[in-house]
Amino acid sequence: MPTTSRPAWLQRLSTFLYFRPKLLLALLLGPPLLAYAIFYLGSLGTMLVQSFFHLDGFTGLVVREFSLATYADLLTASNMDITIRTVSMALVVTLTSAGLGFPLAYYSVRYAAPRWKPLLYLAVLLPLWSSYLVRVYSWRLILAKEGIISWGVNLLHLGWLLDGVLSLPIIGGPSLTVSSLGMFIVFVYIWLPYMILPIYAALERVPRSLLEASSDLGGRPGHTFRWVTLPLVFPGVVAGSIFTFSLTMGDFIIPSALGNSSFFIGQAVLSHQGTSGNIPLAAAFTMIPITIMAIYLLIAKRLGAFDAL
Repeated sequence: MPTTSRPAWLQRLSTFLYFRPKLLLALLLGPPLLAYAIFYLGSLGTMLVQSFFHLDGFTGLVVREFSLATYADLLTASNMDITIRTVSMALVVTLTSAGLGFPLAYYSVRYAAPRWKPLLYLAVLLPLWSSYLVRVYSWRLILAKEGIISWGVNLLHLGWLLDGVLSLPIIGGPSLTVSSLGMFIVFVYIWLPYMILPIYAALERVPRSLLEASSDLGGRPGHTFRWVTLPLVFPGVVAGSIFTFSLTMGDFIIPSALGNSSFFIGQAVLSHQGTSGNIPLAAAFTMIPITIMAIYLLIAKRLGAFDAL
């Protein structure tokens, strides 16, 4: 069959780029890296610059002069409470997600029958197929006083126990819908798949030959898990914690839908940027999770978490 030859200029260009692989790589990666620098790093840089401005207390206008006054405002008691509350919730959600996700991933990889593994994997992914807002507001109905949880508790005559939990000063509230406990439950439900999937992938990469070698050398199942499986899977746990920790810190929808008057960082940023017009303080608040996550990612990188992604 006759073959159509390429134009001469295209052949010369192909030959030119073939002998200059670095130039070819620059042409391929240049446009996306440029877009990344402009739209992502550029916006972060602009936000960082904005955080060093401050709001004039008399006129309410942004004073575009370098100052640390806005960062000094972050050290007030109310703003420190917001930061501590957000980081504490993110930490508790991450630890709980790891505690719930690891056994499920371990069972799916090590003990589930082959025909059940796809179903278990699908069960983890299935909630991610629905809208984030739909899931959040569904839980708002579930946790309400008229919801199924309160109905089940009253059916078992355990209303006194739920009332006792809701009366606790830190986690309680008028109902589960308006309490830190309700927020915690929804946070764990929403972000749990992001913890399970990296752990699942890390467990899949553990060679069975290592487990068999440990058993042949007299290692008990507990010792094999402690000294062989867990160190190899730990980077996957850290990788999952990157998602759960960062997503919890930056979320403002769940605290707005299920929380009380106690703000989280995401809500504070939205309020200062939109309602009060204090853009410098909103930008400075945004620097808190960015700084925390930068340190967290450096630690995670040293622990080999990126290899488990």
